[in-house]
Amino acid sequence: MFTQKLSAVLLLAGSALAYNGRVQEVLRRQPKVGNVTHSFDVARCPGYALHALSETHNGLTAKLNLAGAACNAFGTDVANLTIEVTYETTSRLHVHIYDTAKSQFTIPESVVSRPAAAKGNTAKKSDLVFNYDASPFAFWITRRSAPHAAPLFDTRISSLPPTPIAPVMAGDNSTALDGFPLVFENQYLQLASALPLGANIYGLGEVVASSGIRRDVGTNGGVGTIQNDWARDIADPIDENIYGVHPIYMEHRFNGSTNTSQSHGVFLLNPAGADILLLTPPSSNVSLIEYRLIGGTLDFYFLAGPTPQSVMRQYAQVVGTPTWQPVWAFGFQLCRWGYTSLAEVKGVVAKMRSANIPLEVMWNDIDLYHAFRDFTADPVSFAPEEMRQWIAELKANHQHYVPIVDAAIPKELNSTDFYAPYSKGTELDVFIKNPDGTEYVGQVWPGYTVFPDWFAPNTLGWWTDALRNWSALGVEFSGIWLDMNEASSFCDGSCGSGIDISNTSTPFILPGEPGNFVAGYPEGYNATISGPSGNITVNGTLTYGATAQAALAARGIGAGNQSDVDLNAPPYAIHNANGRLSLHTLATNATHTGGYAELDVHSLWGLMEAEATHKALQAVLPNTRPFIISRSAFASAGKWAGHWLGDNFSKWEYMYFSIQGVLQHQLFQIPFVGADTCGFNDNSDEELCGRWMQLAAFTPFYRNHNIKGAISQEPYVWDSVAAASRTAIAVRYALLPYWYSLFANASIDGTPPVRALFWEFPNEPELFSVDRQFMIGSDILVTPVLTPNVSSVDGIFPGRGKTIWRDWYTGAALNTTAGANTTLPAPLGHIPVHVRGGAALLLHSAPAYTIEETREGPFALLVSPAADGSAFGTSYLDDGVSNPPGPSATVTVHASKGRMKIESKGKFRVAQKLEVVTVLGVAKKPAKVEVGGKKVKGFTFTDAEEKLVISGLSVDLNKGTTISWK
Repeated sequence: MFTQKLSAVLLLAGSALAYNGRVQEVLRRQPKVGNVTHSFDVARCPGYALHALSETHNGLTAKLNLAGAACNAFGTDVANLTIEVTYETTSRLHVHIYDTAKSQFTIPESVVSRPAAAKGNTAKKSDLVFNYDASPFAFWITRRSAPHAAPLFDTRISSLPPTPIAPVMAGDNSTALDGFPLVFENQYLQLASALPLGANIYGLGEVVASSGIRRDVGTNGGVGTIQNDWARDIADPIDENIYGVHPIYMEHRFNGSTNTSQSHGVFLLNPAGADILLLTPPSSNVSLIEYRLIGGTLDFYFLAGPTPQSVMRQYAQVVGTPTWQPVWAFGFQLCRWGYTSLAEVKGVVAKMRSANIPLEVMWNDIDLYHAFRDFTADPVSFAPEEMRQWIAELKANHQHYVPIVDAAIPKELNSTDFYAPYSKGTELDVFIKNPDGTEYVGQVWPGYTVFPDWFAPNTLGWWTDALRNWSALGVEFSGIWLDMNEASSFCDGSCGSGIDISNTSTPFILPGEPGNFVAGYPEGYNATISGPSGNITVNGTLTYGATAQAALAARGIGAGNQSDVDLNAPPYAIHNANGRLSLHTLATNATHTGGYAELDVHSLWGLMEAEATHKALQAVLPNTRPFIISRSAFASAGKWAGHWLGDNFSKWEYMYFSIQGVLQHQLFQIPFVGADTCGFNDNSDEELCGRWMQLAAFTPFYRNHNIKGAISQEPYVWDSVAAASRTAIAVRYALLPYWYSLFANASIDGTPPVRALFWEFPNEPELFSVDRQFMIGSDILVTPVLTPNVSSVDGIFPGRGKTIWRDWYTGAALNTTAGANTTLPAPLGHIPVHVRGGAALLLHSAPAYTIEETREGPFALLVSPAADGSAFGTSYLDDGVSNPPGPSATVTVHASKGRMKIESKGKFRVAQKLEVVTVLGVAKKPAKVEVGGKKVKGFTFTDAEEKLVISGLSVDLNKGTTISWK
């Protein structure tokens, strides 16, 4: 959670990214090299020359030597580099440029494993081709299938005019180099590539981007995006670095003359602090992407696509496919910071049941803890034995419990204070240290703390024991919530030695306490007109805004072993919005086992904690799928955990931002993601919360969570929200077989479950920036209401009139405007959902209170034929919890005009029967309906909606059947 009192201190540079117009001052500055400050001229950066080329059956290696005198712009130029080019598959090309001495940091295989290269002569079969100029060295990537098209990545741009970049804060030297040469120094790496003018770029995160899912590349002489890569704890600022680091982008190119498109991906495997810029130089016919890193190597993976979804699948082959989610994870979940006792939590669960709003998982924030200490329960407010009994009751009702785990471990206060996680961790030597070998001390909720060192050999065992002991204490969790794991600390770097560790107070006032009340009115609230429910009066009138309205072999450990590196203040100041890198996190000179410096590994902390927690849960809860939600993440984190979008705000724009956040993380291969529904910070209201509960029901992770001291926003608080929630959750639970199948596919091959519209319709440019709608899989289109005071919403329907879209609720075909918006009715309590023509969806016909009860009920089948009468769908079924996944069955439906065939393959036995089949788009009432060759009478037909409903069935899905109508 976010430390509100620090927000004013931490948001140092909100306007610092704007071009300040002082071109010469920005471009000709005084970089510092060692203790010497001198003028810098880009002409002194000589670039590199390639020699000693050696080709192999799947690539090449060569040496790169400085082509002239070193420029030492932000450190010391590395004279001798090595380049390795490997055609790993026919669609993946790996280009790694590193210092020949191997002293720079590269992520150990134990942290992010590398994909194996395919066997055979992949160089001649690959659709990607590596091209180069030897001197000055530059390279570019083209498609074998389109050799004359513009390169996908092209570094031949050193002579382009420079573009000024504003500094992070007054007096620093983080501005642009004069031009775009290849620079490789011990603390500064730079590489830039040409992009088509106004390119369609997606990804590069984590970020709340003001430009939406399509990243801004700027216009003539302008910088559109500065994506900073440095994980930090901050409440969802716009266009600044936040919790996660994901240096991957997808570019989508459209050819208007042929009406075709192709996508490709570029992934830089480097966790170093970095700026990734999208910009357009003055009077240029190209845009650029420029990488500026303060460490590591240039370790690129190029992904050929050529479709958006194939790019994502290829990225999954690099970083790993997402973890399998337990089926109960798709249920509605509830939490808040400020449930002060178990009695209060029990009351919330009871009120949810009384309101008949399904609740699958109950969570606890840090209120659970004794003295804010991990792995404890307050002996009075959350007595462990009472917790054990209550959690047993939850389990008996097919519900689950998830508690929070913070990153920091509190120090013992004195000789009489015994806190086993700390004392045992000290004994096993599992905590991060200062450079002199003493214990690194930070400050978080419980006071002065230490931090687990995930590189230490004993840490996993210690972490596993801590979780196991916690469960044995009575906190018998079904999953774990990882928070504050950037890692966050309230000290400015290390708290030092000789501190009074008995002082356990936070250096700011907690939300909801005197001096920091969450007392602001909900957004748009007017005291004169708005009613007690917020922005909706008692009679339902809308009043929003009313005014009387692990180490690699032979690889160095990076900055921790380089005597000429400035660990505390790297010469190039990246655009970290906190300012100095150690502020509100660990000091950059903190030391990890093996000699790794925090400067190199900072953004890996959350990833490594997620992996350790995943493996620990496999031991504590054997044979079941670990359920983990983590705030901080790096590439490959989806192998271990899901993610929530952090400490957002109860604002309409943040409901909209949640869509781009979900879509970003599909590309990042962390598909199980969602926002704090109804908003975390500030006060929500009836209209916003109702609309948001509906929207979030169509995102993977569905949890309502808000801040301590704010007004309550559980869905039962307002009658209209309760009604909207029941309706939306019923749709979600009906769609559970579809959701579950999509996530099975994601875990098998990386196919994204939630999709931007153009991922399904890549040749329709009007969709390239659409992020106010989204698709679930290929068959469900969601058009949420994202603004207050309205009863309708505009949405575009892909297919340009050739695709049929039918209303989920009625089955009626929608009359759409080809290539433009269509206005849909959307009164309060209704979220428009449409089914694509050609879909065949296996559903649960009787959504119940819990996922388990829903799955025990019968199935239904919804068929929405395309214009030619065809439809197709598959559903993946298994027990939903086994780890690794056990036997499964795949149910397939093929439909054509007047007929469908249902088949099943696999060893999993499906106990529930198919009871109802609904076929849409049937032109006239059939005279005869047959199931399995036998005539049935139990069917109805609605002429106005062209809907045929066949009920009273008992089809064994293990055997399948045929259904016909005419």
